[in-house]
Order: sequence, then C-alpha cells, then structure tokens
Amino acid sequence: MPASISRFAVPASLDELPEDIRSAILNVQEKAGFVPNVFLMLAHRPDEFRAFFAYHDALMERASDTLTKAEKEMIVVATSARNRCLYCVVAHGALVRIYSKDPLLADNVAINHHVADLSERHRLMLDFALYSSIELGEFSRAWQERLANVGFTLDDCWDIGAIAAFFSMSNRLVTLAGTPPNPEFYAIGRIPRNNVSDAS
Repeated sequence: MPASISRFAVPASLDELPEDIRSAILNVQEKAGFVPNVFLMLAHRPDEFRAFFAYHDALMERASDTLTKAEKEMIVVATSARNRCLYCVVAHGALVRIYSKDPLLADNVAINHHVADLSERHRLMLDFALYSSIELGEFSRAWQERLANVGFTLDDCWDIGAIAAFFSMSNRLVTLAGTPPNPEFYAIGRIPRNNVSDAS
C-alpha cells in the first residue's frame, strides 16, 4: 500500500488492522474490485474510521421514499466540487453515473448545476445543499416551503443538509491527507465493468 495515498500513516498490511476494520475493507474490495483510498487513509485512526463510516452509512444507506440514491450522490458531488475535493468528486461522480444511469450527469453537477440540464427539483436540492454546507445554512420556513413545493419532506431537508455537512468534513479530511482518487473510479459508469482493467 503506497504511502502516496496519504501524507499520514497508512497500514503496511491489512493484517495489522483491527479485525472489524480489516473485514470492512475486504468487503468493499470484494464488491468494488479494489480498495478505495479513503478507507486506507482513515485506517490509521480506528475509532475515527468506525465513526466516519457509521455516520456515512446512516446517511447514505438510509431508506427514503422521496430522496433517491442518485440524488444523495448528486449532493455529494456538488458539495465536493465547491470544496475542490477531487477525490470525492471523482469517487461519488462514479456513483452518480451508476445510480442515475446517466454518464453525463455527474460532470454537469460538478461544474455548474445552474446551467446543467436539471429539473427544478434537482436544481433547488443542490442550491440548498450548497447553502447548508458553504453559506449560513439556516433552515428557514421559506426554504422549507420551497423544498416542499418540489416534493421534499422535512426528513429529506435534514438529509440534504446533513449529507452536505458530512461531506464538507470528508472533503477537508481528504484534502488534509492529500488522498488522490483511485484510477478505477474514472471509468465506472462510463465503460462496461468487464472492459475496465484491474477494476474487477
């Protein structure tokens, strides 16, 4: 495992990690075909690794009748782009492509969602996400009404703001560590998986 994935310590071997963390990393490797660098970057702080991924999973895997997985990942990409976090834009852009089945959507969201070909719902969702993570973030009745008018529930409003806030923290940690995106992420959702070398 190259130290170039972080300015801080990374495990020399998965065998030196606590069993639960080693198991989590092996599970994601089995699903993705590679180990995302952020897992190795965080592994040198086991308690923080556990807390980070517990909250990540609570937000991103929480079932919702109205906020889709693609929409959640769009929030991550827009927030990460504004924070200039290459890792998260590339990694979560891949997930936007997978969940939306649209190979262009992530790029449009990352560059400028105001001029992208988005629905009013998605444009407002991303406006609120950036307001929550970059600006004051005060949740006014006016914001609630605007979001409700395009189909978002009060729980959705929490999720949008919480995802944007969580990934603002994630963006800063990845930038602090200098962690680059895995090369495999760039092809996901663009090239059929069985044509992507070393990614399966």
